[in-house]
Amino acid sequence: MAARPEGTPVWTDAMFTDAEGAKTFYADVLGWTFGEASTEFGNYTQAYKDGKAVAAIVPPMPGGDTPPQSAWCLYFASDDVDATARKIRAAGGTILMEPMRVGDFGSMCIASDPAGVVFGLWQSGVHEGFELEGETGSYIWAEVFTRRPEASDPFFTEVFGYRAKRMTGEDMDYKVFDLGGDPLLGRMRMTPDDFPPEVPDYIQVYFAVDNCDLAVTAAERLGGRKVFGPMDSPFGRFAALLDPQGAPFAVIDVRTTVGEVPPME
Repeated sequence: MAARPEGTPVWTDAMFTDAEGAKTFYADVLGWTFGEASTEFGNYTQAYKDGKAVAAIVPPMPGGDTPPQSAWCLYFASDDVDATARKIRAAGGTILMEPMRVGDFGSMCIASDPAGVVFGLWQSGVHEGFELEGETGSYIWAEVFTRRPEASDPFFTEVFGYRAKRMTGEDMDYKVFDLGGDPLLGRMRMTPDDFPPEVPDYIQVYFAVDNCDLAVTAAERLGGRKVFGPMDSPFGRFAALLDPQGAPFAVIDVRTTVGEVPPME
């Protein structure tokens, strides 16, 4: 697999207090299977779809701080995590976990933008990131949800060299970022009407499904909660969910589309 350009979404994982419960939930909703827990790396456990790595889950470190709520972390490709960490600081972001090597798998770093949106960096070693994406049960898209796009937009364009385009003809404030080719990341302004103040700014990770409605039904049956949707769009039929441990994520059936794609400028 060729190395992904810097700034490309390359991996996602989440920390769950109940790792076994998370396995049961995502196995049913997204059809994942799971490998052996890596005891050397805190019982980090990869998820697979059709035998290809698509994500990972990990329990909290013994004796460490338990996160107040589980959340999916999106990692962006970096050619040099130390250099990208310096860019993050220079652009007003915060390094939450200093760059570190993870055996021969690669190197990582956790950071946040000036609005508090948390994300990761991944400099690949033998682990190059997603082995499957854009297909059923795998990562397909992500959006930065922020109340302060005036802070988030210049940050991401400065750190990763993105071009930004705004969706026109819509009431919402929505942009997409790219590196000169296909869109890589969306950005949505969070409004008080749609997001209560206790919901932090975050990155919404989308997983592809064959049938959005069935995925929502499966999630609710297993203790998940629907935030909005299912709804139709020119990009697919999608829904936003919370899993039983509070981690937000979205599912989308990109084959079921309604309407014309709005122009970007």
